[in-house]
Amino acid sequence: MTRRQARSGRSRKDPLWARLSLLFGALLLVASGGVLVGGKVLLDHYSGQITHEGGLGDAAAEGASIDGPINLLLVGIDERVGNEAMGVRADSIIIAHVPSSHDAVYLTSIPRDTRVQIPSSPKTKYDGGTGKINSAFQFGYQNGGGRDGGLELLARTVSSLVGGLKFNGAAIVNFDGFKGLVDALGGVHMCVDEKVTSVHTGWDTRTGKEGVPYYFNADGNPTGLKPNMRPQIYEVGCYDMAAWEALDYVRQRDKMANNDGDYGRQRHQQQFIKAMAAKATSAGVVANPIKVNKVLNSVGRAVSFYDNNVELADWIFTLKGIKPDRMVTLKVNNGKFNSQSINGQWYEFLDDTAKELLTAIATNQVEAFVAAHPELISNDAAQPATSQRTGG
Repeated sequence: MTRRQARSGRSRKDPLWARLSLLFGALLLVASGGVLVGGKVLLDHYSGQITHEGGLGDAAAEGASIDGPINLLLVGIDERVGNEAMGVRADSIIIAHVPSSHDAVYLTSIPRDTRVQIPSSPKTKYDGGTGKINSAFQFGYQNGGGRDGGLELLARTVSSLVGGLKFNGAAIVNFDGFKGLVDALGGVHMCVDEKVTSVHTGWDTRTGKEGVPYYFNADGNPTGLKPNMRPQIYEVGCYDMAAWEALDYVRQRDKMANNDGDYGRQRHQQQFIKAMAAKATSAGVVANPIKVNKVLNSVGRAVSFYDNNVELADWIFTLKGIKPDRMVTLKVNNGKFNSQSINGQWYEFLDDTAKELLTAIATNQVEAFVAAHPELISNDAAQPATSQRTGG
């Protein structure tokens, strides 16, 4: 058994939205800033749907100000409604860093299997210990901690990776609402950078009906193609994707041409964030009041934003200068596995450059660091032709 095979033998039953994250709802609200500026009542309405207090604990930046550099913790979780005993883990963890100029954002994914020291959480009866970073949310969520407790312990865990790393805000993504948000946008334009075969979506060659094309073992890993099933395949190129296609594409990590697993999926998630932002700020959305309202209503169902006591209006106006082409996606460990087995369990470890990147985030030196390490930039796939993809 290879290291990659051993790594992939973990539970994989989390729903699609656990794989996703986006640059919280405020960036989508920014796309319609002109609409919101005109009416405080409207702004208060959307603010009430989106914002939450707390959630960061001692990982929160001091003072209710976002005048300087900004760090945001973006989280997608596996929340099994009605079955808390199954646990709740953070399966998508992204640090979004905005420099003092407030005209760009750098997105850095933390591998969910990173081995870390998780602080104690007396409120949820967790004594602290060493484990995978995605379990921090679960230990804060348990015993009545809920989302607030889970986010707080995860934020404290990420903060402890490097001294001085604090967060000005955070967001949790809910898949059911998130799917509606993508539908409200009318899909997104995505560029596929490696051939990807879906293990979740396929078509029966006899009836044409949609179904799951692969068998899965008890750990949720695909084991073989079902008879008469044709899996959905995403070929290299640029496409206008419907919501179901984009969400299915960024879910995949098993049958990818580059065999880059979670790192490939992280890259595709980051590219998806940029595609969402591009669509949200496009003329077709901003110039259509009906679509704007539909998108904004969807944001409240998709995103829970923890504002660290900063008014949503301040977030909107502070971040309004960020354009999709100034969203820079970065590769931790240069996008390659850096694994080690300890007591039969596979973990990821941050290499020295990744640790230096986190230090640069904490000290507002990201721009200079990335300029010195251009290999960390995850270039977007780009093809000259645009195609339309259809299922079936």
